[in-house]
Amino acid sequence: MAIDFNFPERLRGLVSTIGLLDYLDILIVTILFYQIYQQIHDTRAITLVKGLMVIVLIKLICDGINLHAMSWFLEKSVNWLFVALPILFQPELRRALEHIGQGQFFTSSSLLKREDAEAAVGEIVKTAKKLSSTKTGALMVIERKMKLNDISSTGIYIDGIISSEFLLNVFIVNTPLHDGAAIIRGNRLISAACVLPLTENHTLSTELGTRHRAALGLSEQCDALIVVVSEETGTISVAENGRMVRHLDGQTLAAKIRPAFVGEEGYSLLKKISSKWGGGK
Repeated sequence: MAIDFNFPERLRGLVSTIGLLDYLDILIVTILFYQIYQQIHDTRAITLVKGLMVIVLIKLICDGINLHAMSWFLEKSVNWLFVALPILFQPELRRALEHIGQGQFFTSSSLLKREDAEAAVGEIVKTAKKLSSTKTGALMVIERKMKLNDISSTGIYIDGIISSEFLLNVFIVNTPLHDGAAIIRGNRLISAACVLPLTENHTLSTELGTRHRAALGLSEQCDALIVVVSEETGTISVAENGRMVRHLDGQTLAAKIRPAFVGEEGYSLLKKISSKWGGGK
């Protein structure tokens, strides 16, 4: 099979035909791909995307050296993978579509002012520590960019300013609001006793009960932070992007949830200010 040695010349000829609108087109597509990457970079879908990129690269090489049979096989494989993609990665696709539908694909959500954010973080940490000391089970979902109206509608609508006393009353044992999750949006408790989807990950430790599996299940489908207090051990955990960090104390819990209220940029600024004043003492 002959190798096409004219491929570099053909490639240079193609590049020479690119105009201003073509550069604009490439820029738009680049931004679009970057936004898609931001949505999936911490999910299972990124593994599939990397595999697809390898296959496409191999196919381009096969086209360049005229390996027609191999190129045909790879093209058919990619087509079948794209058919299976919506089935295999429904949560990730749902997350991206919800971002677009809410107009948040290119914009960030409204965040709290620094004082309000610190107050909200303090009340949640205080609540989690108190619940941990009494081994009272709890699920607190901190909404971020993606709205959780479908989840909050499964519980009891409340809509009140959060405080430690308020949240502790919600999780009193043997009351209607105790079982289920509380949904927090900004500095307000939207609803309680909400039902969360369970994770489909069957490799989890047997130490993790239904609360932890529900927290992981929701974190796999949206960008929320879910604070879990174990009823058996009093351990405080946080689920995010399908992963769980356990055995948190008050300080580490505050550091973990603060970005959900002030944003990543605001959190970085707060750390710089704190370190500056701390170094000056």
